[in-house]
This record gives sequence, structure tokens and C-alpha cells, in this order.
Amino acid sequence: MDQELITFSSQIGQILKEKNLTISVAESCTGGLLSHVLTGVSGASDYFIGGVVAYSNHIKERILGVKHQTLLNHGAVSEETALEMASGIKEKFGTDIGLSTTGIAGPTGGTPTKPVGLVWMGISTPEDSWAFNQHFKGSRTDVQALSVLEILSMLLENLK
Repeated sequence: MDQELITFSSQIGQILKEKNLTISVAESCTGGLLSHVLTGVSGASDYFIGGVVAYSNHIKERILGVKHQTLLNHGAVSEETALEMASGIKEKFGTDIGLSTTGIAGPTGGTPTKPVGLVWMGISTPEDSWAFNQHFKGSRTDVQALSVLEILSMLLENLK
């Protein structure tokens, strides 16, 4: 695992333990990498409750509680879906924080309005929920790793 990802994971874990917070994740385009990174440090079981890799819209709806109308109106790769995924996993798993990733890692699947490399990420905390996007360049694995780095960076900034 990349040293920068390990560092972020370790720092986040330390803060979550200090604040007695738990976390869960709902992943699509990152395919489990976010869970892998968060559990890549010893002691992660103190705060990491679990995650769901939801590639299909059916699973996004059925397991994560994303509204069917949200997927019809905005698509799986959208601010609205990222928010509902983050809130849904937090509620479903009973955690303090829920994270989500949904995007187009490529190299196929992009459209003019949603190009390869577009990733929406959601964070839901006890205080607030928000989503943000990035358009990453590179290979599929680059997009996945950069997405994980970005959401962990945003989470760490929020936790401090």
C-alpha cells in the first residue's frame, strides 16, 4: 500500500479512537480500496465497522437506501447519489461517519457530461453531510487510488 495512504489511514484512525467515533464506507468505483486502506493499520477494528461495495444500482437502492428516483434523475455518478450512499451506510451500519465513492474509473464508461475520471465522494458525519467531486487523470488504478487519497484527505481535514 502507498505510504501516503497508510499515513492518512493511521492519522484518521488515531483521531477516530481519540474521539470514540466509528466509520463505515459505501464504495462503487473504488471497489473496496477505501475499506482496504482504512483497515490497513493495526487497531482498525476499534473504529471501522464495515463497508459495502455497491457496483449495481440495485444494491445502491436495496442495501444503501439510495432512492430509485435519485438514480433515474441524476444517475449513479452524481452529488445526490454520493450523499445518499454516505448517509445510507452510516444509518445502515449505525456508525458516526459514513463515506462514499461513486464514479467512472475507466478506461471505458465515460460520456461527454460524465467523463472517465469523474468521481463523486460523500461524507456524512453527526453534524453534516456533503459531497464533492474531482476529475482525476490516469489509469483505472490511478483514479481509484486518487479517489481514496482525496476522500481521506477531506475526512482528515474535517476531523481535526
